[in-house]
Amino acid sequence: MPLSVDELADISNSTLEVYLDRGRVFKQNIENKPMLKAFDAAAGKFPGGKEAVSFAVASGQGGGSLVGYTGDDQVSYYNPTGTKRARFLWKEHHIGMTMTMSQLKTDGIDIVEDGSVASQEERRMSGREMQVLANMLDENNEKLGEDYARGLDSLIHGDGTSDSKALAGIKSLILDDPSLGSTGGVSRTANTWWRNRAATTAANAAGSGSNQITSATAGGGALLKFLQKESLQLSRYDDGSTKRRWFAGSDFIDALHTEMRANGYYTQTGWSGGKAVDGKMGMPLWGGEEIVYDPTLDLNSLAKRCYVIDMGKSGIRMLYMDGQRMKRHRPARPYDRYVVYQGITTTAVLVAKKLRTSAVYDIA
Repeated sequence: MPLSVDELADISNSTLEVYLDRGRVFKQNIENKPMLKAFDAAAGKFPGGKEAVSFAVASGQGGGSLVGYTGDDQVSYYNPTGTKRARFLWKEHHIGMTMTMSQLKTDGIDIVEDGSVASQEERRMSGREMQVLANMLDENNEKLGEDYARGLDSLIHGDGTSDSKALAGIKSLILDDPSLGSTGGVSRTANTWWRNRAATTAANAAGSGSNQITSATAGGGALLKFLQKESLQLSRYDDGSTKRRWFAGSDFIDALHTEMRANGYYTQTGWSGGKAVDGKMGMPLWGGEEIVYDPTLDLNSLAKRCYVIDMGKSGIRMLYMDGQRMKRHRPARPYDRYVVYQGITTTAVLVAKKLRTSAVYDIA
């Protein structure tokens, strides 16, 4: 099978005879993925055997009321109701790459096959280090890993409509209009306790939240005042496992910095707190929780947005099926093609046990 133009270019770029920084390829397009990193750090797991992950959720009240009585007054009893079952379907994901053995030979790598067990092992040819710039196989594996991470990060930020067979992300749980539809099969319309907080144009139009915030420095800062008031509502239903993380686009953070500078956040040693006078402000905190810049929000045209996500065990979490997190595969090659395959599969689901400790905010 002849090599394509792109494959030939990869070989040329990775095997230059005259070069600097042998073995290192300077990657230009890898952005930070703080939301994916945070979800992964707090991820749990679930066993196989069922097609969905299910939890019991309820308002916390069963419909009874405390009444007074005296003497032999007749009293009543009630059977508490209101518990519902939220179900979240787990999804399977795949990404895979292929390389020809001709490419690998050009990079000084030989593939040793054992037909009896259908295995393929790499062997570095003698003297290869004298002629190659970088290990093409390692580089392509790194690219595969980055493409996997970028794809999963994109899914986490989405609503599940781009691929019905893939994971539904935070936009399927933290809605611009919290009263819309259902989540996990539980109606948001009928159950006000099954809603996130929101300050968006959609929430304002539906009466399910506040309007987007028009940031202004006057009067103590409109955004600062909103967050101060909103913090009380976010904390109303905290429990021992609540753990909020803040992720914002660049415009949201810039608006917050502007209001902070204009309303008395001054320093004699520089904004960064160092010994030298430094004009750069550090990332803002709210209640001790860092508001992290999320580049993916900018990429998705949401630079004016901030997500507050309760990633505690009773909030919103990523769950991986036991043994199915970034599972590596190396399929046998077809008998009539001298190629190498590498694959990654992941079975995962984003679930919510509580929504009212999370929020989405937009600035105008």
